[in-house]
Amino acid sequence: MKFGPVALLEAEGAVLAHSLALGRMRLKKGHVLTADNLEQIRQGGIDTVIVARLEAGDVGEDASAEALSRAFSVPGIRAANASTGRVNLHTDCAGLFRADKGLVNAFNAIDPAITFACLADHTAVQAGEMVATIKIIPLAVTGNSLDRAKAAIAAPGLAHLLPFRPVRAGLISTVLPSLKASVMDKTRGLLVARLALSGSSLAEERRVAHDADAVAGEIVRMASVHEMIIVFGASAVTDPQDVIPAAIWKAGGHVERVGMPVDPGNLLVLGSVGAVPVIGAPGCARSPKENGFDWVLARILAGETPTSMDIARMGVGGLLKEIPTRPQPRQTNASASGRMARASVGVVLLAAGRASRMGEQAGHKLLAEFDGETLIRRMAGTALSSKAAETVVVTGHRSADIEASLKGLDVSLVHNGDYETGMASSLKTGLAALGSECDGALVLLGDMPALTAAHLDRLIEAFADHRGRAIVRACDGERRGNPVILPASTFAEAMELTGDVGARALIESGVWPVIDVEIGAAARLDVDTPEAVREAGGVTENTLPTG
Repeated sequence: MKFGPVALLEAEGAVLAHSLALGRMRLKKGHVLTADNLEQIRQGGIDTVIVARLEAGDVGEDASAEALSRAFSVPGIRAANASTGRVNLHTDCAGLFRADKGLVNAFNAIDPAITFACLADHTAVQAGEMVATIKIIPLAVTGNSLDRAKAAIAAPGLAHLLPFRPVRAGLISTVLPSLKASVMDKTRGLLVARLALSGSSLAEERRVAHDADAVAGEIVRMASVHEMIIVFGASAVTDPQDVIPAAIWKAGGHVERVGMPVDPGNLLVLGSVGAVPVIGAPGCARSPKENGFDWVLARILAGETPTSMDIARMGVGGLLKEIPTRPQPRQTNASASGRMARASVGVVLLAAGRASRMGEQAGHKLLAEFDGETLIRRMAGTALSSKAAETVVVTGHRSADIEASLKGLDVSLVHNGDYETGMASSLKTGLAALGSECDGALVLLGDMPALTAAHLDRLIEAFADHRGRAIVRACDGERRGNPVILPASTFAEAMELTGDVGARALIESGVWPVIDVEIGAAARLDVDTPEAVREAGGVTENTLPTG
């Protein structure tokens, strides 16, 4: 591949190295230049462009990324569509992501132009999460490097997913006067939520005296009817002969390990009775914050049998205390039935576009009035009246007028300085402004006056019904429409979008399941023209009475 500036006369068929904007013409990086493109560039007063010219055997960035994603054929992990030399890899189901550091390093040593980045080995993931990305750095790579990379990425064990297997678990809680029943109730609820992430269930709980014989008796009984036993002691384990490890021995079981080099999580006990694992949970597992208990639980639910040496090797990366990037990653709103008890959905209200189809005389469509209030204020009010946790309004064209129209409403205003590049930039601006606790984003167009809070609530409820793992889309019969709710697992890929594309690109990628929710004609009614405004019962901005 030859890279560098060339005269326009030599650039036809070459690949544009940097995005170019001239008036209304916008050419993205990676665009193959045509004769018409070059004439427009010449008329714009430019006589050279920086390009890449592919040579014999070179393969373009998207074709290379797609070839690597096909070679990486792993059950439970699917590839999104290639864009700008990148293919993101997402899970089809919940499980434990495994990666061989040596094989990944060997792949990345083939050619600096070809990269594979992934999550850490033994990371627990949910359906739809991005676990890895394949990225081609330049605009093309040599066929020789690509062939070597394809062979390396296809190596068994480079990366794979161990799906979680649902189990029936029993909980033994020991009782002391110093431990409140309310704490035990909360602990049970959190354990139910933790198990629900794998489709597992808590079949029963028994509360017994903090005594080795009492615990051993329950372990023996539960081992005959359940696939996993979890013991929460009323007092922390301080010795290998303490109540929980002693109870496992008394039940005829085996104690594999007492203590682990993960903080929080140091006081974990791991044992078994026959084929049934028994976990003595550390006190920190009474909190939703990530701890060593989560690590061991995930391995067991994925079908692994952790050994004492496996736990001994968890020290690197095992310091979890006071890490702000891990704010309660295990906390979930999922109930035992699998439905989220409360989906935290933020609204991203898009109000940045130029409304060019309205024409200059009619004014901005979002400033048209419906029942005495501007359309954008009406849309914001609909969002605020729904069950959404917050509302972010993305402004751009005529931002001062839009913001003035929203004065006094409890919305967050964010300005998209790149709104002219298309919808993707506004979507990314809005997603970046949402609170980190949001399970999903309801992408609301600013020009749909027939939508009501009840419509939005119907979408939010469907999102909760599917545990926040599916894209939820409004429809009118068989016709697809808006709004759309994007799960948080889509956000990373959404931040890669460019141009005038929105949620449709994520829907069409095929990575996430899509749930259509019937809301009637409101899903299809937008007002892009003066005629549409009037037909919907509105009054265009420039025909409103003044004074």
